[in-house]
Amino acid sequence: MLDAKLMVNELITRAKKAQEVAESFTQEQVDELIKAIAWEVVQEDTAREIATLAVTESQLGNYEGKYSKLMKKVRGALRDMKDEKSVGIIERIPEKGIVKFAKPVGVIGALVPCTNPEATPVIKAMNAIKGRNAIVFAPHPRTKKTNKYIVDIMRATLKKYNAPEDLIITIEEPSLELSNELMKQCDLVVATGGSGMVKSAYSSGTPAYGVGAGNAVVIVDETADIKDAAHKIKLSKTFDYATSCSSENSLVIVESVYDEIVADLKAEGGHLVTKDEKEKLQKAMWEDGHLNRRIVAQPADKIAELAGISISDDEEFIMVEEQGVGADYPFSGEKMSIVVTLYKVKDFDQAVDKVNEITGYQGTGHSCGIHTTDQDRVETLGNRVKVSRIMVRQPQCYANSGNWDNGMPFTLTLGCGTWGGNVASENVTWKHFINVTWVSTPIQEVIPTDEELFGDLAI
Repeated sequence: MLDAKLMVNELITRAKKAQEVAESFTQEQVDELIKAIAWEVVQEDTAREIATLAVTESQLGNYEGKYSKLMKKVRGALRDMKDEKSVGIIERIPEKGIVKFAKPVGVIGALVPCTNPEATPVIKAMNAIKGRNAIVFAPHPRTKKTNKYIVDIMRATLKKYNAPEDLIITIEEPSLELSNELMKQCDLVVATGGSGMVKSAYSSGTPAYGVGAGNAVVIVDETADIKDAAHKIKLSKTFDYATSCSSENSLVIVESVYDEIVADLKAEGGHLVTKDEKEKLQKAMWEDGHLNRRIVAQPADKIAELAGISISDDEEFIMVEEQGVGADYPFSGEKMSIVVTLYKVKDFDQAVDKVNEITGYQGTGHSCGIHTTDQDRVETLGNRVKVSRIMVRQPQCYANSGNWDNGMPFTLTLGCGTWGGNVASENVTWKHFINVTWVSTPIQEVIPTDEELFGDLAI
């Protein structure tokens, strides 16, 4: 095997050569390419093949979830970017004498997780080309075939439209060494994956967008439509067997509606474990303090079997009651599974405190949600929690990364701000894949008076 440094350098050299061609693309060319890539991927046969391969290869999640992500998230990302200006002048502010020009960042190094190998590379490639960049993928070894299949489709599309195929390249036999080398040699890193890989991205010496740990906490208060909340929680908790970092990990429930929503969650297919079952489940889910890979993104019956507990055929997710938070209470952390933790609190104020306590242990900066009909409480939550996104009366994993019924930008890369050790606190999109040149020309001088600046202090 060739030296990792030389292997990556060869890929980067090819990508840079292609990117130099793309630098002269017009807005029309760019938009034609991203539209064509999205179209090829969402073709029925293609999307079904990708979803099938992703499940077969990764053994994570389910076909329906992966197919849905391809059909929704890719279309949504295209909708968000298709009419946006990313070439040449992108904004004029005449009153300030400012004109802004978009420029490529160069070659992007993109890490692709095995939990979401289907739509992630497509959206990242579209984001890259929207900014006239090239992109080199470092997939998880567990889903390298899925990644190559998708990349081959996108490269064929580029060729069909007379664009350099090397605008999109993948490492076909990925390894940790090659991923680390890619992060050192590219111009921008976009890291979606485990916390270790994200830390490596930030320590690579290359500018990077990473994502913090997920551990979404959702409040249900006494004003909520309880049946609606239970149904949405079930939809999100079971989607793709909770491969998403946005899946509800804990529910913080006001005590006056606790029994009601637990009953409705049971009706939706939730299994509430007994004290004895909880102990068995905990032993099965964590080994030596680490999450057991065998339970990640698996169906409820498989997790139950591993734990030695019995559930019925119509039970699709598992509920665990908890009081404590922290390392001694592992159910309070991110579980990457169809297991959700239930907390009972006295009132809304205690619920907000509990959200901060849980996300303070794991998931600071990522997200939380609330089922309420009290808008004042929504705004109170917005002021008091340290997260980058709050979803109101929505299935958390559908909504965080963009959905047809909300205004969140479609993406599969969720920044968590400095709270989560990230540079961005928003959904990472094509706008993060460009450099911007500001051009300033003189305007008529306007000097404010001290009274205008300092108010009563200047009187």
